[in-house]
Amino acid sequence: MGAIITLSLLGILVLYLGLYKAKSLLLPVTMLGLLLALGFEIAAWNTGEAPIYNGMVLFDNFALAFSIVCIFITGLVLLLSKEYFSSISKNVAEYYCLILFSLSGALMVCSYHNFAMLFVGIEVMSVALYILVGIRKSDFSSNEAALKYFLMGAFSTGFLLFGITLLYGATGTFDITGVKNYLLSNPTTISPLFYGGILLLLVGLLFKIGAAPFHFWTPDVYDGAPILITTYMSTVVKVASFAGFIKLFSYVFAPLQDFWTPVLLVIIVVTLFIGNITAMKQTSFKRMLAYSSISHAGYMLFAIISLGANANSSILVYGLAYSLASVAAFAGLILVKRSHGSDQFIAFDGLGKTNPLLALVITVAMLSLAGIPLTAGFIGKFMLFSGAMADYHVILLVMAVINAAIGIFYYLRVVVHMYFYPSTVGQDTLVVPVSFNVVLIITLLLTVLVGVYPNCIISLL
Repeated sequence: MGAIITLSLLGILVLYLGLYKAKSLLLPVTMLGLLLALGFEIAAWNTGEAPIYNGMVLFDNFALAFSIVCIFITGLVLLLSKEYFSSISKNVAEYYCLILFSLSGALMVCSYHNFAMLFVGIEVMSVALYILVGIRKSDFSSNEAALKYFLMGAFSTGFLLFGITLLYGATGTFDITGVKNYLLSNPTTISPLFYGGILLLLVGLLFKIGAAPFHFWTPDVYDGAPILITTYMSTVVKVASFAGFIKLFSYVFAPLQDFWTPVLLVIIVVTLFIGNITAMKQTSFKRMLAYSSISHAGYMLFAIISLGANANSSILVYGLAYSLASVAAFAGLILVKRSHGSDQFIAFDGLGKTNPLLALVITVAMLSLAGIPLTAGFIGKFMLFSGAMADYHVILLVMAVINAAIGIFYYLRVVVHMYFYPSTVGQDTLVVPVSFNVVLIITLLLTVLVGVYPNCIISLL
């Protein structure tokens, strides 16, 4: 709980720093606060065996591991912020404040033990993003993205609350252990309200992770939001949402797996094909990443249906791998778009010759997203597919492999542009700031490290 309190107070402190024009202190203070929050999470390792605060939250190793990933990825995103925010706004304190508040909500989603806390965490995480997506008031596409995200988010919240209401009506409790005990003690007399509650809750959660057919907001919102906010949404928000998702279905609803598994199987297939086929048709690198994030939501849903002993580890590894690759890809996009004013694939032409390090990092990120061996993305896909194979979802696995092959095609397009197309513009003017180099090197090393030595992450869970 110390990390959530620290981040909440840090958000208020950052606002006061902005009020008193201490702009140079924003990033250092924020990074120190993130390190302190990270220290609280590490110190709580192996200590949270029981729910606290009247059963509202549970800081077990599962919650702590996902919280650590969220804090770490947010730190990488904020390292990119100094150069990025200063180029689009004079008042940057609100950016830091809202990201910190959203992160505190993400940590609540990772550690909830009560449906009330799940709702509070999702709303705290989302409301800040409604503002961040549309914070460029003079940008029409940003305004449109914010409106779409707000309206769709309001509808999904309605489904989520209605589902929680039906579950409460059937069980008489918001505590997830109480809900599970209801299932175990009434295996043959479960209220019809409970089944309706599961389906409505599923709709609300599928919206948050951007899975089909509740994905329509994803490409437009990701495309219209500032690139750095898109980076945060596609990584931290997705990882936290999946942490809450798998906790609910692996712990609470596991006794009813035969009821909801067929629904998820259909959703996974639809999500994979919609995400990959539409990503293949894009000419914009940013929009391609937006559609590919839909397909990655489909891959991560494999862990939900398998629910094996390694389900938690597989979704943690995959979430980390996807986040590292996405941060590297979006960092490269920021630099290229700043230099050429375009996010099309052609803007990357000749990058392999003029900026070898940046091209190398983007290449490794694309290989990881595609699931090529010796990258973290390959280990994540292997673990997810192994879990599905153990439960004999052979047809689903074949479809996933087909979609992975489609993904290789469009991920390697940017690699081809960087190394096999001559530069048509002044690519040598692209300057990489120190903070960007730090993030690029960290993501590169960790992507390869997890790909070669995955046990360093798997052993955590």
